[in-house]
Amino acid sequence: MVSIAEALNLIHSNVKAVHTEILPVESALGFVSAEHIHAKFDLPRFDNSAMDGYAVTMADAGGTIVSQPTIFAGDDSSVKVTKGHGVKIMTGAVIPEGADAVIPVENTSRSEAGIQLPQTVKKGANIRKRGEDIAKGERIVEAGDTIDAYAVTQLTSQGITHLRLYRKPAVSVFATGHELRMHYEHVEAHQIYNSNAPTFIARSRELGCEARFTGVTADTMESIKEQIAASLDSDLIITSGGVSVGDADFTKEAFYELGMEVLFEKVDIKPGKPTTVGRIGSTWIVNLPGNPSAAAVNFEIFAQSIIRRLRGMNRPFLAPITTFSKRDISLKAGKHTVILGKFDGSGFEALPKQGPGMVSPLKRAEGFIITVPQTDFIPAGSQVKMIPLHCPTGSEKEAELFTSV
Repeated sequence: MVSIAEALNLIHSNVKAVHTEILPVESALGFVSAEHIHAKFDLPRFDNSAMDGYAVTMADAGGTIVSQPTIFAGDDSSVKVTKGHGVKIMTGAVIPEGADAVIPVENTSRSEAGIQLPQTVKKGANIRKRGEDIAKGERIVEAGDTIDAYAVTQLTSQGITHLRLYRKPAVSVFATGHELRMHYEHVEAHQIYNSNAPTFIARSRELGCEARFTGVTADTMESIKEQIAASLDSDLIITSGGVSVGDADFTKEAFYELGMEVLFEKVDIKPGKPTTVGRIGSTWIVNLPGNPSAAAVNFEIFAQSIIRRLRGMNRPFLAPITTFSKRDISLKAGKHTVILGKFDGSGFEALPKQGPGMVSPLKRAEGFIITVPQTDFIPAGSQVKMIPLHCPTGSEKEAELFTSV
């Protein structure tokens, strides 16, 4: 049995990114860049006005100017500014030769003599300098960055049309267990619906993967092996159940018979001890417990870490939020324990009702903490490290994940 930290270290030391592809920038949203991208030119490309106003010289401070024809954004104007002769200019227009500053229209007044300027003209005022936003050659996207809407902003501002990206990892999920039925099937009184498989598919897609459901197996070694073999074209196979010591728990044994190299097969965690991670060839395997909450939290810790590595992210480690417990928390010492809870931005509040076989806490929870084995009580106001479920920011360096009081 390995510790959580040892399990994560094995994952981060062994899982490598998937292959790359080239896509147009319009299709890149949510993908991870496989290369550094540098600016092709300065932005702004020229000194330009930050305001509607008058381009003037410092020598005219407190005086009156005659305004020359207006320069609009996009104009290629040859007008020059000289003492006594300013230029009316619109936001974004090129700063004319000779201008020291732009005075906003509202800071001037008009008289018969011309445009009256304020007593002080500060050099460079209201002028956006060439390259002050982005300098030519500056790195605007790092290899491993996820392309979001604001990365698209920078890329398109540089006229970049295509990117080399890590393709989205392919994830296969199949269901096992003769007592389980899929949500689209009829269920008898002695049966239950399989919520794990749909959850893994949905969560994998949320985390940037292409996920597919490959079907339901019978509880026989032959059926499970057939399903595994049909899924080995994926980057990751996720299953749940069949990993304990029951007579009908064939899943893990089926993976062994097909040559799975085991990274680890038991974790010192509550709930979720029988979590297994390994690989067959280049396909990673995550075998999770059958209980829904236990499966979900171990997915968040271990499967998510594998996915972040497969995607090529430069912030692959889970990043906890340091906050405090809003109420006392009592628990049984002896193991690293996962506690689901709510987070309102100001503190963590453990859910009053939670257990490894429950599904309702997963919808209510916004994060979870992991306590160390020595902890049996967390007083209200104690600092805790919460791993968020819905806004995982990631960390460039490995972060401390455990809460200890």
